[in-house]
Amino acid sequence: MACANSSRADCPASTSWCATWSDAVETTALPCDLDALGDAQQFALYGRTWSLNDPEFQHALARAHQTGDRPRCLCTPAGLDMYVARHQRYRVKRLPDSGPQHHPTCPSYEPDGACSGLGPLVGDAVRDAGSDRVELRVDFPWVRLQGRAVPPGPPGERGEVANPRARMSLRAVLHYLFERAGFNRWTPAMAGKRHQGVLHKYLMEVAAGIAVKGVPLADRLYVPERFDERRMAEVAVRRSEKLAITHPQDGCAPMALMVGDFKCCEPGDLARRLWIRHMPDLPLLLAPQGWQRLVRVHRPLLEAHDADGGRRLRLVVAALVRAHRSLGFEIDTACLMLTSRDWIPLEGLSELTLVEALVAQQRRFFKPLRYDAPTAALFANALLLDAGPRPVALHLLSAFMPAPDRVAKEHLVQADTGSAWVWSVEQSMPQFPLPAALR
Repeated sequence: MACANSSRADCPASTSWCATWSDAVETTALPCDLDALGDAQQFALYGRTWSLNDPEFQHALARAHQTGDRPRCLCTPAGLDMYVARHQRYRVKRLPDSGPQHHPTCPSYEPDGACSGLGPLVGDAVRDAGSDRVELRVDFPWVRLQGRAVPPGPPGERGEVANPRARMSLRAVLHYLFERAGFNRWTPAMAGKRHQGVLHKYLMEVAAGIAVKGVPLADRLYVPERFDERRMAEVAVRRSEKLAITHPQDGCAPMALMVGDFKCCEPGDLARRLWIRHMPDLPLLLAPQGWQRLVRVHRPLLEAHDADGGRRLRLVVAALVRAHRSLGFEIDTACLMLTSRDWIPLEGLSELTLVEALVAQQRRFFKPLRYDAPTAALFANALLLDAGPRPVALHLLSAFMPAPDRVAKEHLVQADTGSAWVWSVEQSMPQFPLPAALR
């Protein structure tokens, strides 16, 4: 899992590394479930039990912040020490590496980093930047030079040998944003509450703690606001101000990252026009060969989107865009990600059936994300969080899986020593383990 240091005053003195990224986010920072989580998570401090929604809790946290006293999360019988940080208000955060020790239903629970593609990136492509911030090393630029190539380095052999450093692709950055904002986690209280306004709010909030190539991601990220015909003009003004950073300067074309719900891509006279939902007044221009490359790489996702017609699926586009004369914005690089209607990232249609069944049965679960791993078969398709003191890995097997992926998945299931839930999608879906509360 990615790491982020707190400020010196807020960081536990016993360690040089501070919390993982989710430790550095307020424990209630999951989309649309704030009130429910605030009542669910309980803390022991100064001889009494508190919830996050208790109006007096902020006063107790202010005292603990001054004295260094630690609240204890009561999600397990023994409890787990937390610490208090201040970011506009006082917040309770996990201690480093303690995420897997919390009960799976606790908002502070986080699986071990090895359960997803994020683990190998931590400390290299995802680096602590202090004060609850992270720096991402990426394989794409923020700026294109106009009419010039990047100058070559000096000739001759280098005198030193450098170890290759991991860098995140655009897809990995998109996964990181969705995971940091909590969209790969589900609780029943979120049902019916995840809309475009929520996507905009939480992605922009988490971007404030991320830097890419030394640039605050919040300065370069644009997520369309929820569409309201009455506010189209003022939204267009805010968008223009936000994306003014892409105006060419000194022979350079700065770029911004736009993340939205893909609607369609239609042919134009010279370029394709890519439309994003909630932004009906501004298509993104894409060269025909760029669209062909996007189709070649993401054909299964586009076919699934076409077949669905927008009823059960979303296709999220992440696009690096730059100003195109005064006509709008041109896509430089783009990637696509399939999600459910509730913005839960998916690797394919089989996962959609699994996620919809979990949501319909009001289960709590965590969706591991692939990032830049060679295959998603290396991880569980979901982790069921409400079936007991340990999460239950949910695995899918399909006849359409490439042979190497199927072998990797079968090895993973065997490594779970019989505790995993396995569904061969050509057969009826087996029942999920019962929630612990019903046993």
